[in-house]
Amino acid sequence: MMNKNLSYKPVEAAIFNLKFWIRNIEPQEITPVFEKLLKDTEFGILNFSEHHFPVKGYTALWLLAESHLAVHTFPDNNYTYVELSGCNESKTENFKNKIQDYEETLGLFQINQTEFFNPNF
Repeated sequence: MMNKNLSYKPVEAAIFNLKFWIRNIEPQEITPVFEKLLKDTEFGILNFSEHHFPVKGYTALWLLAESHLAVHTFPDNNYTYVELSGCNESKTENFKNKIQDYEETLGLFQINQTEFFNPNF
């Protein structure tokens, strides 16, 4: 049964994808930063899941109302790969801008331009 108090907002089939690498591979340091960044940029966090691999390695995923944020550590290389995909351009750009505030904590060193994907183009 539909809630009559809800309204539908059409969303264009488009994804704004932000990919970057950081040098910090410590889950206890990077996970709270990404959680805060998502909240500060008003992404809708629906769920969070993480996995600590035996011996070493970590993967985390935030399921967002707008899509997802994934974090994968590569301890043998001392790098972490981060990818944010979302259907809201302004939130994605705000995240990209605010992450600069954590450059030292995260060891941010390579951030790509936000990529736009639309099946109609």
